[in-house]
Amino acid sequence: MEYVYSALLLHSAKKEVNEANVQAILKAAGVTADSGRVKALVAALDGADIGAAIENATKAPVAVAAAPAAGAAAAPAEEKPEEQGVSEEEAAAGLGALFG
Repeated sequence: MEYVYSALLLHSAKKEVNEANVQAILKAAGVTADSGRVKALVAALDGADIGAAIENATKAPVAVAAAPAAGAAAAPAEEKPEEQGVSEEEAAAGLGALFG
């Protein structure tokens, strides 16, 4: 997360997001920078509109948060039992796949 934060800080300060600037931010924060991760971050952000991404990210939670409130008001008085589509054993087997 420190790498992304450094890019956001540089964007906020209207500085170029490049390897030297990201490494300087990380060093100032006391983080030992991994040059491969810095290069990957800078390459991923090349040509990206960080301002638009921030604007879209700040709008999305408001719309998502409003949806459950509206749905909760219209909830029926009678609750239906939830169906269990996957057994606990199947779910555990699926989680095991995450760890190789």
